[in-house]
Amino acid sequence: MVTFQFVPYNDVEDLSSAKRINKLLNIVKDDCIVIMEGRLTKEEEADLIECTMEGIDSRFKGIELSVIYPDKDKQSATRWLKGAFAHLLLGDRQGLTIIGPASIVKKIEKNPDKIELFTKENGRSLARKKKR
Repeated sequence: MVTFQFVPYNDVEDLSSAKRINKLLNIVKDDCIVIMEGRLTKEEEADLIECTMEGIDSRFKGIELSVIYPDKDKQSATRWLKGAFAHLLLGDRQGLTIIGPASIVKKIEKNPDKIELFTKENGRSLARKKKR
């Protein structure tokens, strides 16, 4: 079974970068796929990857990470201005961050109109099962 955990932006906005990364990594280590409102900074993404590499062992194989963010080039000036004003008032809530354990998530692909999350089967292939 695949479990998703939604993390609203207001759950992590007041945390330091280190605490934010630890919170997300702990959820992923519990074999949950995190869907976080908003996004991490580039530095936080790099720190998350570094912490992941340090934590790899026989049980935890790493993470798959994807950030979905609105294309600012396709926005009208009015929409861009509204987004900039909202960012000042509410923080960086635009976008969506998906983080999953590498033992479950095979890959995450972003297409213009959808997100595809491919999962691994738990070490068994359905095609290999023998009928008795």
